Order: sequence, then structure tokens, then C-alpha cells
Amino acid sequence: MFGISFSELLLVGLVALLVLGPERLPGAARTAGLWIGRLKRSFNSIKMEVEREIGADDIRRQLHNEHIMHMEEQAKRILNPNAPPAQPPVTTATVQPPTGLPTTPAETDVTAPATAHPTPVAPEPPRAP
Repeated sequence: MFGISFSELLLVGLVALLVLGPERLPGAARTAGLWIGRLKRSFNSIKMEVEREIGADDIRRQLHNEHIMHMEEQAKRILNPNAPPAQPPVTTATVQPPTGLPTTPAETDVTAPATAHPTPVAPEPPRAP
């Protein structure tokens, strides 16, 4: 983390032993360990809180963008009521026909009348928010 090697750590320990003496060094090491633990926990809690806030901001931004996209689609439908509604993107996955359905033209019923143009459906009026 700080790039402290073993020899530097040994030098700090030796200086602490000379300054504090053998009777006070264990208590000082214990106190230093407690303070370092408190600092680590404080930094970790601050880090987690910041990450949680960033995640909440991302979620808010995504919801806002989805709301804008929905409003844009509504505006397009109002301005151009004859246009078909937006379709979800088509995937390139292959679709297998269900079992038991006719798969060849000879098995299909050709007596049903074919319609070239589907009957138009009136668009819904826009709703008030």
C-alpha cells in the first residue's frame, strides 16, 4: 500500500524500542494497532457509502433516461398516429416450429382467404399524466 519494505519496518521497530523502552513498547504497539484498525474501518465505511451513492445516482440517471425515451415515443405516436409502434429489437436466435404443427405447404390449409392489407386500428388518444 505505502511501499514499506521489511527492512524499513524493522528500522521503525528498533527506533521505537530505543525511544519507548521494552516496558512501554507492547502498550504503544497495541494502541497503534487499535488506531490503525479504526482508521481502516472509517475509510472502508466512507468508501462503501460513496459507492452506494454512486450506484443510486446511476439508477436515478437510468430511470430518468427511460422516462425521457417513453415520452419521446409518446410524442412520436401523437405526431404521427399512422406509424406502427416501435418494435423491440429482433434477436438473431433461430426459432424452432412447435411440434405437431404442419411444416410443409401440403399440410397447411390453403382454403382460408388471404388478406393483403390488415384492417387498421384506431390509435388510442393520449392520456393525461
